[in-house]
Amino acid sequence: MAANDGSHHVDQVYTASYDFAEAEKLVQRLYLPGSPQEVSRIENVLQRMQRSPQGWQLADVLLQSRDSKVRFFGALTFTIKIKLDWDSLSSEDAALLLDRLLLWVVRLVSAAEGALVLRKACGFLVSYLLRPSVSWELCVRHLLCCFAVGDVVPHQALSQHPPTAELVGRLSQLQLLTSLWFCTGLIEEVSKTDNASVQTHRYHDRVVSDLDDVVLLLQHTVNVESTQSIRVSEEGIKCYQSWVIYAHRAWIDKAIELGPLQVLVPIALNNLTIPDMFDVTAEFFTDVLTNFPAFFSISDFESLATTLSGSSAQAYIATLRAGDFDAEAMAFARLLFAYGDAFVQDLAGKVEDPYSSQIMRQMVELLSCEGSAGAEDEVCSQCLEFWTTFTEFLIDSLYAAGDEIPFWMKNAREYVPEVIEACWKKILMPACDITTVWSPEDRASFSAFRSDVEDLLQSSFTLLGIDIFEQFANLALESLSNRAWLQLEATLFCLNALSDSLPDEESSDGALSRLFGSSLFVDMVGPHSIPSKTRQTAVSSITNYTAFFERHTEFLPPMLNFLFESLKAPPVANVAAKAIYSTCWACRKSLVTELTTFLRQYEILLTWDGVEATTKAKVMGAIAAIIQALPSDEAQMDPLNILLLFVEKDVQSFISLMNAGHHEEAQTHGLCALRCLSYMGKAFQLPDDVTIDLEAEARLSTVWGQSRGELIQGKIIEMIDKVTSLMKGNGDIMEAACQILRTGYKESAPGPFVLPIFVTERFVVSGDLHTARLDNILDTAGALLSRHANSPTHAVSSAALTFLNHLLRLIRMMEGNPSADPEVASSCLNLAEKLIPNYLHTFLDVQTQNDIPALFVFSLRCLVTAELMPKRAASYFWASFIQTRELPEEIQSVLYEIMQTYGSQLSYALIINIGGGAARSDLDVLAEPLKKLVSLHPRAKTWLTEALWSESFPSQKVSAAEKRIWLQKIMK
Repeated sequence: MAANDGSHHVDQVYTASYDFAEAEKLVQRLYLPGSPQEVSRIENVLQRMQRSPQGWQLADVLLQSRDSKVRFFGALTFTIKIKLDWDSLSSEDAALLLDRLLLWVVRLVSAAEGALVLRKACGFLVSYLLRPSVSWELCVRHLLCCFAVGDVVPHQALSQHPPTAELVGRLSQLQLLTSLWFCTGLIEEVSKTDNASVQTHRYHDRVVSDLDDVVLLLQHTVNVESTQSIRVSEEGIKCYQSWVIYAHRAWIDKAIELGPLQVLVPIALNNLTIPDMFDVTAEFFTDVLTNFPAFFSISDFESLATTLSGSSAQAYIATLRAGDFDAEAMAFARLLFAYGDAFVQDLAGKVEDPYSSQIMRQMVELLSCEGSAGAEDEVCSQCLEFWTTFTEFLIDSLYAAGDEIPFWMKNAREYVPEVIEACWKKILMPACDITTVWSPEDRASFSAFRSDVEDLLQSSFTLLGIDIFEQFANLALESLSNRAWLQLEATLFCLNALSDSLPDEESSDGALSRLFGSSLFVDMVGPHSIPSKTRQTAVSSITNYTAFFERHTEFLPPMLNFLFESLKAPPVANVAAKAIYSTCWACRKSLVTELTTFLRQYEILLTWDGVEATTKAKVMGAIAAIIQALPSDEAQMDPLNILLLFVEKDVQSFISLMNAGHHEEAQTHGLCALRCLSYMGKAFQLPDDVTIDLEAEARLSTVWGQSRGELIQGKIIEMIDKVTSLMKGNGDIMEAACQILRTGYKESAPGPFVLPIFVTERFVVSGDLHTARLDNILDTAGALLSRHANSPTHAVSSAALTFLNHLLRLIRMMEGNPSADPEVASSCLNLAEKLIPNYLHTFLDVQTQNDIPALFVFSLRCLVTAELMPKRAASYFWASFIQTRELPEEIQSVLYEIMQTYGSQLSYALIINIGGGAARSDLDVLAEPLKKLVSLHPRAKTWLTEALWSESFPSQKVSAAEKRIWLQKIMK
């Protein structure tokens, strides 16, 4: 009841009469604790009062309150009234309102009002100034004159008052602050307006006319000696910053002279020497250097260089290197980096200059601050960004110079190895007691820094060549000898980063032979207490240099022993399995004699606890790659059967767990089985570098079709069917099944995973709208059709008809609405496109003739839907369909009839999109069917004309003349 009484009382304030005292109480209640419903009711009542005709008086009353929160609300009310009710004011009313607003600002300042209310009061002056019909010239001088007099000064009397420079010298600190807040708010609001609008140019003219007065105000306030107030000078710098950033925008349009603002730069530079002014002044220079470096003169840059290389700069550097990242030191660091980015060319070209040399030295030193990168050290990432930019500039200069290397290049390049050494130290993994307390953000920052170091290393190789690679290889051996495991990890990380930069095999083989021929892999499996990160990076080095082991198989035994031992360690197991897979894939022929050992190792692997499905699948794929390298298909069958027995155990566990109702655990086994089959299928694909013996292929083509081969394929098919039939709703399961089927599509010769066409056919048609990853399943059908498009067999043609019937069934299930399932809708049309042109006979089949119109109607709906994927799929479908030519007469005649039936609707759909119904990013895709239609169909102009002048054309802004011109251009 109390709540109801309260809400009734709140509404009474508005509906009965304007009791402004009661309104003041409502504002105060708004800031007190209360239920969301009560707060919402109060806000609604106050908003209605603000927007009512009496809102002007409400603002006056509230500004007289003794409560600052109420006064703030009063100032806000003026702003709202100006924005909402401006059009109801006559020119005389507007003039009177300005006097009223100025008077309130003067009064509030005289009463020593707080900053929050004064800023809001400046806001209503800015709102007034930015009304379209306002002509408030010399607004800054007008406000200054009012402050100087302590009352409203008539605008026509401004010339009778002292010059602006004299006025600002008379003002109090609060009057200066309020003047600065007004100037800052004004320029920031103008900056938000649209550059292209006419009104923006009017605003610009207004602020430019005030520029001289603003500069005089800033000249006084930015200078601490003039104001004797750090607070006023801080606000002066902030205001100066806003005007300079706005000047950048106006300068691009050649609409402002920078000279008046540039005069203030020396005063701002002097503030960098005043401790209490450093933060805000450094922020000013950082912002302008980043966004508008052209604002500064050569003299300004030289003065900045002097400041950034002086004794105070060195003190900041020492503070940062000690791990003290306080606000002032960080402000210096940001300024230093902004200067470096803006002046990188001159820094590189003048490394012998004492100021430039000192700045560069400081940049190097900032890579060695105390603390871990990203986690504790807050500057190293920005510093690294500078050095990456610096290195890229050197590379660009080197390429641009051709044979004539710049004279300064040698000295500039000498910094790069020093930077790399500093980065190497910075990427060292901290001790476990540090990393265990890291937050996820700390870990991500450290990882990001390492990735950035990789980029720097890859860029630097162009400058430093093979020498940098050999230095790291030697450093790795040194770290290994000293058992400095974390240093070894960092070094291997750097070598891995350089793996793609090496120009040829011979250049690196010597260094890699020394490294991989050392005790590296033996030590990794020895009794030493080695961090898992070091093992992990050592494993990654094998993956990165697989080609080396392919050339130097003598290093395979210790390396593979290390990898299989690494499978025991969960943090390393997955990357180790990946390395085993890539090694066996590349070195399969060399490992054939070790096949029995690999099978035995896999059996041992299965006895370990907690082995992940991905790990098992990759190792099984590795063994399958070796089996594929056996000299004959017959020789492959026995070891392949052994592998399949392992998979069958997972399938049996899957079925048992499903029957027991343990679905989540069953999923793990089922997914493991299918992923193992998928990796095996990939491994059995013929390597790209293998020469195909067509005669041998012909002799062996019947092996997989005979009893033993059919039995193996039967096992694979049965396992896929058992798992997918019980888990159609699991996306990972269905996707893994698709991957198994696709592994055989690539092959030109029979093989264990080149499964009969009917297997894919049966799998695809078993899916419906409730089947997970149905879009992947349909894409798998499309992949099969694409593989056989040039020479489809009877089985493939039969599958194409089955697929067409299936997608027509899915369209019916979606009731022809692409929005019902956009992904499936787009996949249906992608599959339909794969039927063109080689399987178009399916459109004429008696099974599909009656339902084919539904496909075309559906495709047209997809064109006009708001969903992105169906729209694009429909565009590709129609582009392919329209351009189909030179087919048998009975098919060509059907295609002609289809275009006669749907050509007009297609044109309409395209015009709806091009006329404004589609996003700009979709227009290139939609242009394809339009181009085909215009160039290939004689009735295109008629259809497009009807669509352009239809009542449903989406835009009213396009004139008839513009439509005619557009049509003439595309019909050419």
